[in-house]
Amino acid sequence: MIVVDENLHSRSLMAAIAKWYQGQVISVTALRPGTIIKDEAIPALLLTVNQPTFVTINTNDFWPGVPSHSGYCIVAFAWPKERVFDVGPWLRRLFRVPDFRSKAMRMGKVARISDVQVAYYQANRQIRYIAWPDS
Repeated sequence: MIVVDENLHSRSLMAAIAKWYQGQVISVTALRPGTIIKDEAIPALLLTVNQPTFVTINTNDFWPGVPSHSGYCIVAFAWPKERVFDVGPWLRRLFRVPDFRSKAMRMGKVARISDVQVAYYQANRQIRYIAWPDS
């Protein structure tokens, strides 16, 4: 399951991801309808569903402050809002990186995505950097 942050949840972006992602693609607002969801509540909310990958462009609130957990993956794109529609193709590219290739490999990671690299940490909070492979 991919859970898209409310700052990204346009139907066209979610539809673009759903074209290539075999699982469910939903907005974070669907996890708790009719309420305001504060950023600090998102990790606990993610634990209410089975192994979600949460996608956001809000790096300030999610990188590197959010604790990692084996029950979810958080992917924060370090881009301005004008690049929202780049998220789908770059998320697909991320899922081709060996450390993110499967749901099992993604769980427990909090990642920051930029044009030049993937940075992530897990339980030990030591940040690992991976340059984008040539594609």
